[in-house]
Amino acid sequence: MDLMPQPDSPHSDGSGGAASGTSSAVSSLSPVSPSPSRYESQKRRDWNTFGQYLRNHRPPLSLARCSGAHVLEFLRYLDQFGKTKVHSAGCPFFGHPVPPAPCPCPLRQAWGSLDALVGRLRAAYEENGGRPENNPFGARAVRLYLREVREHQTRARGVSYDKKKRRKPPQQHHPAVAHNVHSHDGNGHHYHPHMPPPPPGAAA
Repeated sequence: MDLMPQPDSPHSDGSGGAASGTSSAVSSLSPVSPSPSRYESQKRRDWNTFGQYLRNHRPPLSLARCSGAHVLEFLRYLDQFGKTKVHSAGCPFFGHPVPPAPCPCPLRQAWGSLDALVGRLRAAYEENGGRPENNPFGARAVRLYLREVREHQTRARGVSYDKKKRRKPPQQHHPAVAHNVHSHDGNGHHYHPHMPPPPPGAAA
């Protein structure tokens, strides 16, 4: 449905100007709600895109009838908009992380993008009334598909998606500093604190 353009002013004839000014003053005093985070904004856009995909599906699908198989169809549909070169097995650059020349291999969605997308849609499904046990984005078929994409792209692109563990910085051992402190035994004889005091009556 197309949105109808709104007029610039609701009171173009001048009537209700005072009421409009009052409402503007009240609205300016109302607390401003914080803007959504980047994650929440992206999750909303992803959810709207998936909803549009369901409406354009033939036949149209309702969210209640959506299954893991439909999620896989959606993920494969997104491949046509991918920007990641995934080399085929017969390509001379198969497994080459930085190919020296262009090749006709197709562009696909990167595994990391698909994995993050499924995570956002899985959360959005439950936030929009879906039951966790019926969540199609958490289906086993979807998890297996993501694993296959990851393994294939790892081989085809020559990259690793394994998360690198952060190494703990080496602990610095500070040697104890010996202080040149002397003491005395009360008779004017000085000695080092780590040495036994001289016997009484010893010559200075």
